[in-house]
Amino acid sequence: MPNRLIHEDSPYLQQHAHNPVDWWPWCDEAFEKALRENKPIFLSIGYSSCHWCHVMEREVFEDEKIAEYLNAHFVSIKVDREERPDIDKYYQNVHLLLNQRPGGWPLSIFMTPERKPFFAGTYIPPVRKYNMMGFLELIEVIHEKWNRSPEEIVKNAEEIQRFLAPGEGPVKATRLELSLIDRTVSQAQESFDPEWGGFSKAPKFPHASTLDLLLDIHGLTGRPEPLEMATTTLKNMARGGLYDLVDGGFCRYSTDDAWLVPHFEKMTYDNALLCATYLKAYRVTGETFYRDIAEDIILFMKEKMSHDRLFYAASDADTEGVEGKYFVYGYEEVMEALQKGGFAKEEAEEICRNLSITPKGNFEGKCIVRLRNDERPEWWPKVRAILKSLRETRTYPFIDRKIITAWNAMMIKALFLAAETDAKHLGDARESLEALISLMRRDTTLFHSALAGKEPTIEAFLEDYAYLCDALLQAYRTTLDEMWLVEAQRLAEEAVDRFHENGKWYFSRGEFETEADIADTSYPSSAAVMTDVLLTLGSLIDERYAEIAFKSLEYRSVKIARQPIYHPTFATAAIRWLKEDIVVKSLPNRLAKAKPVIDALPYPWILYKGAVEPDYLICGRRSCFAAVKTPEAAAEAIKKAT
Repeated sequence: MPNRLIHEDSPYLQQHAHNPVDWWPWCDEAFEKALRENKPIFLSIGYSSCHWCHVMEREVFEDEKIAEYLNAHFVSIKVDREERPDIDKYYQNVHLLLNQRPGGWPLSIFMTPERKPFFAGTYIPPVRKYNMMGFLELIEVIHEKWNRSPEEIVKNAEEIQRFLAPGEGPVKATRLELSLIDRTVSQAQESFDPEWGGFSKAPKFPHASTLDLLLDIHGLTGRPEPLEMATTTLKNMARGGLYDLVDGGFCRYSTDDAWLVPHFEKMTYDNALLCATYLKAYRVTGETFYRDIAEDIILFMKEKMSHDRLFYAASDADTEGVEGKYFVYGYEEVMEALQKGGFAKEEAEEICRNLSITPKGNFEGKCIVRLRNDERPEWWPKVRAILKSLRETRTYPFIDRKIITAWNAMMIKALFLAAETDAKHLGDARESLEALISLMRRDTTLFHSALAGKEPTIEAFLEDYAYLCDALLQAYRTTLDEMWLVEAQRLAEEAVDRFHENGKWYFSRGEFETEADIADTSYPSSAAVMTDVLLTLGSLIDERYAEIAFKSLEYRSVKIARQPIYHPTFATAAIRWLKEDIVVKSLPNRLAKAKPVIDALPYPWILYKGAVEPDYLICGRRSCFAAVKTPEAAAEAIKKAT
């Protein structure tokens, strides 16, 4: 018999609907049951493409003995962190407080019947291993303590609650200065891997916002070091492994320094952000390599991760319970396929060497395809088609068909950016943006997520407002259609009203009031993205928005100034504030004519604003400093000013 999760829309919750654990979704009835029966609550938070979530499900939640004990003595609740990021954010803070280190997924929380947490962990094995208490042993200990001395657990839980809701103290601010640029480069160099790129040892994440910041600093200063760090990383990531050379698209992160062995799940947010970064690298360097990777990402997202112009949340790492099974190859099957495809045996052997395909393998006896260098050989298109055909007989990993506003907005922004390089993307970008707004904007309410084909029910969080505003502003910059600017302003006003307070941004203000992150984590800080949005609106519409942005920077200025490498999106906004935007004003048709000339300039923050002005007016934050007749003269005036 399935449990209650069978009635939920979330694909992640549906994955647990046939566990023997008597799961509840997050609902009042579950908490009433815990109070009525005086049982502790076990809360498990994860998401559909999370490898270790699957491991814990197989090992723990499918175990009949563990399920029987849980069902008898606890109320067990499952939450999809992508559906309810507010709940996840709150309990990740609980894990950080109790363990003095960040958490992750699956997140495992034990609470009193009054929802006061007293224990937090992540993956917990079924029996004692990895120097960790086993899950069954843990729940037996908790049940025994709850029966013997519940007052001790309650006392500890109440102490934790006090730490989770500290009083608001005065905010210390520091002056933000352009020395931030040197500090960013210096900190990046300290953590940079000169051989493989990236800014840490394994596990290695793409850090798109750090790469964006380095490319912007190169554009501002002309310094070669930021560009070298960015391009070394981008080229190594794209050689294969983290990047799927066959289907396209990036996996979540690499388990080794060389970007070879990933966790194979593919997230929409990673691919959207990296698509935009590779497009930026193309504009900065002129190298078609970067544009080609971006085009590959777009093709992957359209072929595998979209329906009705909108984009799904993620695809899984596992197939049929085996991690990476869909993605890897055996040496003999590739050799046979290449020879059937017309290559001589010697040619096939050389191709395999170039693609790191060996009899021994590079991943659990199988082979992850990775090029020996950055170059795509002449034979690559034909070989890629052969490798694709081998995958056609395999089961594709599970796809989570949730539509998330923030993540779709990221991908839509990338499409508008791609349209500035190739106009073929413009229609798709417009249609996707219209489809997202049609689905997620109802009257005056913006929603966070919906399963494809169903109505949204969860209201938006700050990240949804921030990233949708960002996409709308990119739509305006690409098309010069004022309706997108008007909609961005409308949403920004709502976001300020709902989530902003004297420089402080909240991620959520509903059931869980959680403060927005300042650091860029899985993707850039929603508070930082919103700050960047307000800087744009301040330059284009009303300086009041820039003042709110400055308060946001001031509120977190100490952390931004000290460690910009950990806060790259906020650091970018701070540098932008200090350097100021350049706004080009003219009639819309003249702006469209000038854009290709002006966009070739390296200065990162050039905006366009339609005006009843036959000349090109070049303006700073508070005044215009040049009026010229031609796009070339406008570009020259901007060069002199920057």
